[in-house]
Amino acid sequence: MSPTPLVTRVLLADDHTVVRNGLRLVLDGEPDLRVVAEASDGAEAVERALAGDVDLAILDVAMPRLTGLQAAAELSRRAPDLRILMLSMHDNEQYLFEALKAGASGYVLKTAADRDLVEAARAAMRGESFLYPAAITALVRDYLERASAGEDVPEDPLTPREREVLKLIAEAHTNDQIALELQIARRTVERHRANILAKLHMRDRVELTRYAIRRGLVQP
Repeated sequence: MSPTPLVTRVLLADDHTVVRNGLRLVLDGEPDLRVVAEASDGAEAVERALAGDVDLAILDVAMPRLTGLQAAAELSRRAPDLRILMLSMHDNEQYLFEALKAGASGYVLKTAADRDLVEAARAAMRGESFLYPAAITALVRDYLERASAGEDVPEDPLTPREREVLKLIAEAHTNDQIALELQIARRTVERHRANILAKLHMRDRVELTRYAIRRGLVQP
């Protein structure tokens, strides 16, 4: 594990400029934190994090193209030394579990960001986790429920590419639009759609959209 830098270089990813500006003010007001890059969607966040000298990525859970959760999983795989924090408007247990599974060091609510974000950033750089109190309660309850039932939470059966397609389906993109966005053939999109429906035992876009919301791929 590399030592904590004197000044942590931060990538800030959120699709709302006003939110990014507010968070930048909070972070840049600290002597040991400096925002050096920004992104407005998950794909851009991955690109910027991999291209620049960044120590910590702060990712909004729900963003266009790739969600923060998808970006976190990609960055955890491709840049294992990078520390990651998730940011969300939602006190949502599913988002929390997905964030931790994706490799995030912590989960910060936007409503408490002015109070918690600096502490969470420093904890992440020390190799520690940061969770708000209700999140800790949720994790403990989930652990106890799984232990008493003697079973684990089922894994997501979809591949990363299928999750990308599912997100776009849930956002009401057509097959042609999905093919253009992902730079794949329309027939490939149709095959992915059929595989997703089969794996999830679902029949239509409405059911897929509900599933995408539960998995944190899109906002309700």
